[in-house]
Amino acid sequence: MTVNLNHAISDMLNDDPDPSESREWLESISAVIDREGPERAHQLLEGMVEMTRRAGAHLPFSPTTEYINTIPPHLEAKSPGDAAIEWRIRSILRWNAMAMVVRANRKPGELGGHIASFASSATLYDVGFNHFWRAPSADHPGDLIGFQGHSSPGMYARSFLEGRISEDQIDNFRMEVDGRGVSSYPHPWLMPDYWQFPTVSMGLGPIAAIYQARNWKYLEGRGLMPKSDRKVWCFLGDGETDEPESLGAISVAGREGLDNLVFVVNCNLQRLDGPVRGNGKIIQELEGQFRGAGWNVIKLVWGSYWDPLLARDTSGKLRQLMMETVDGEYQNCKAFGGKYTRENFFGKYPETAQLVASLSDDDIWRLNRGGHDPHKVYAAYDLATKTSGMPTVILAKTVKGYGMGAAGEALNPTHNTKKLDDESVRAYRDRHQVPITDKQLADGAVPFYHPGEKSPEVEYMLERRRALGGFLPQRRRKATQSLDAPKIETFDRLLKTTGEREISTTMSFVQALNIILRDKQVGPRCVPIVADEARTFGMEGMFRQLGIYAPHGQKYKPVDRDQLMYYREDAAGQVLEEGITECGAFSSWMASATSYSTNDLQMLPFYIFYSMFGFQRIGDSAWQAADMRARGFLLGATAGRTTLNGEGLQHEDGNSQLISSMVPNCRSYDPTFGFEVAVILQHGMHRMLTEQQDEYYYITLMNENYAHPDMPEGAADGIIKGMYLLQGGAKPKKGELRVQLMGSGTILREAIAAAELLDKDFGVTADIWSCPSFTELARDGVDVERWNRLHPEDTQRVPYITSLLQGRPGPAIAATDYVRNFANQVREYVPMRYTVLGTDGFGRSDTRANLRRHFEVDRFHIAHAAIAALAAEGKMTGKDVARAIKQYRLDADKPNPIGV
Repeated sequence: MTVNLNHAISDMLNDDPDPSESREWLESISAVIDREGPERAHQLLEGMVEMTRRAGAHLPFSPTTEYINTIPPHLEAKSPGDAAIEWRIRSILRWNAMAMVVRANRKPGELGGHIASFASSATLYDVGFNHFWRAPSADHPGDLIGFQGHSSPGMYARSFLEGRISEDQIDNFRMEVDGRGVSSYPHPWLMPDYWQFPTVSMGLGPIAAIYQARNWKYLEGRGLMPKSDRKVWCFLGDGETDEPESLGAISVAGREGLDNLVFVVNCNLQRLDGPVRGNGKIIQELEGQFRGAGWNVIKLVWGSYWDPLLARDTSGKLRQLMMETVDGEYQNCKAFGGKYTRENFFGKYPETAQLVASLSDDDIWRLNRGGHDPHKVYAAYDLATKTSGMPTVILAKTVKGYGMGAAGEALNPTHNTKKLDDESVRAYRDRHQVPITDKQLADGAVPFYHPGEKSPEVEYMLERRRALGGFLPQRRRKATQSLDAPKIETFDRLLKTTGEREISTTMSFVQALNIILRDKQVGPRCVPIVADEARTFGMEGMFRQLGIYAPHGQKYKPVDRDQLMYYREDAAGQVLEEGITECGAFSSWMASATSYSTNDLQMLPFYIFYSMFGFQRIGDSAWQAADMRARGFLLGATAGRTTLNGEGLQHEDGNSQLISSMVPNCRSYDPTFGFEVAVILQHGMHRMLTEQQDEYYYITLMNENYAHPDMPEGAADGIIKGMYLLQGGAKPKKGELRVQLMGSGTILREAIAAAELLDKDFGVTADIWSCPSFTELARDGVDVERWNRLHPEDTQRVPYITSLLQGRPGPAIAATDYVRNFANQVREYVPMRYTVLGTDGFGRSDTRANLRRHFEVDRFHIAHAAIAALAAEGKMTGKDVARAIKQYRLDADKPNPIGV
């Protein structure tokens, strides 16, 4: 240790104005390091730096350290594992993962797959599986691992040796339709007992992991989950860090001291098309970003074979060269071998050339990177698990396509390599010393290799997993305990008229949420989540009532402390006020929405957000939540393209209901009245908490105030199915003209008003249908249509919407505050002439009345559409239509609002 420091002192004295004085200071620090350790030296130096800064000196902060390992060799924790047998296991896993992809792509169909990612990260996973990652058991709640999506073949290969997955399953990799194969990437929806997190939509895994770790702290702070040392491990690629979601929330983890979180960044220096930072150094860049955000950064750059070279680097030139060399050149060194590396890397300086003079080209080529050295990886993981007060990121340098040789090792096309020729397959076998003969590889065969259930390798793997609580990955399908949802009678006041009092559906939801929060069983499990808009939605009363979760409590007196609803932060707070981050808030919602699986603890998250900044902003995450089998409520407030006064194009939502309809297990509703909101919430809680169905709910809410009627008798079932009769329905009189008016959200009230106009001005009677979910109606129609097509000899079923409208007189007109395609979903199942009005086109700011007139969804355009439909059926005339245009002052020549 002293020898190396003496070399460092000599380097530092170059060009020094007073070498003697500097030597005294440096030797003093060296003595402190020898006697009291580097931590004490660091404390003294920090004090000197602070004193110098106070004196007015400018001392620039360096966010990066040398391009060497963070943990010096003498401080590395030693692995207790059997190195030889673990190497054999890794070799078999690499082989079977490769074989899985190659075999799939030698079949017809071009199934794709990835070899290079797992080849580069096998050691990173192997050390975790063998020594660190605990499964849920009676003794421990278990760690959570976010596996990098492109490495899935390696996880299947491990499970194959463990006996969890059959050879038939891995031989049908990426062939799932007949129920025999395994999914391409981690998908809980497709493998609900196996995968925990979908991670292959790059960037979503890291942000989800941060909020998952944060959610555990939240549950511990509220006393709902005992404190433990469990960890969230998230694996990602260095190229993946360019996704905004990958690094966008790392400051949250640093700020809140999430020491239950470990990121492992596989820095193989390559993304899909080429180098991640060909002209720079991605490890240095990431070190600066994570250190600046308050993370413990462990750089795992060089393997053990480099230690002797670094120890002999008395000139410091090797360290200098390591810093100077860019990633594109490091890629060349691994792609072109030892001779190239000797000439183009070490050969840059006489001192570094001399360091490797006694090494052969093969020796130089074998100089390993840190992510491929199990001893270095173990030391990094050990330090990560023992770090407290801050999250840890391990920047592990690896080689993409490790072991693929000329077929793809460190080459630009490596990521997409899915086929190997016979020669490359044999070279891969030889590199990893897999006991498969040339005869077994004849005629293009690439057999899987299993050493036997009683082999030392398999017995070692099983023993390690027994010691760590069981197999991983694994997933819990249902919580042990179901919860009883509050009865519908609990919401009695919302089922009755508001009289003359006018409220919005947002206010109805807030009232319903307050009722739910008072429920003894479900209330404590509620997680209200907002992205800095609670006051907009009238939810600020929860600040004082429930408290805002803050891991360190409230260290200041809030400026509004003299008010009834002051801003109260609390270490046991129930509300999650996430700040201006829709992606973060939704990730927080996902953590709670899947708590039944990850924690065996059912939670009920309510994320209320500005509707336009919901599904449109985080559509990929919404799909991720569906794959994860999330359960909870999403509330799109200030919804509708004409309901929000004055905000304009970027804020007015006319499409979220259509976007949500594309998520198969998301049930979407656009209620008009408070009783509809209450019925949907109660039904959703029963489905998700009591029946434990894997679905989540999207409910759009408006901020327009109006009076709400009593719930019609027997309407509850129709609300959930998507449609019920609100007004009318009497048997038509002889010669009576009648239409069917349908609507949802606030535009249903325009339909009600249109019915009055039709009766008063044209003598036309209207039945009024509330349609809280055109999406549910359409799904039912599709299901019935398919059943009928496949059961031609059975009694044919009738779609629900068809059964309601069948035999009723007149055409149907539907109007909503969303694009026409929303209500057009049911066109095929409407048994009459069907006209749809919607808000296609860009939004703009104005009053509600003007916006509805502009988008042609107000009462006058609905009434006119009804007259036009009756005229098209020969029941009225063109003169009647023209009179409606004139009487309602419709501008027949104005541009279509959909026009751009």
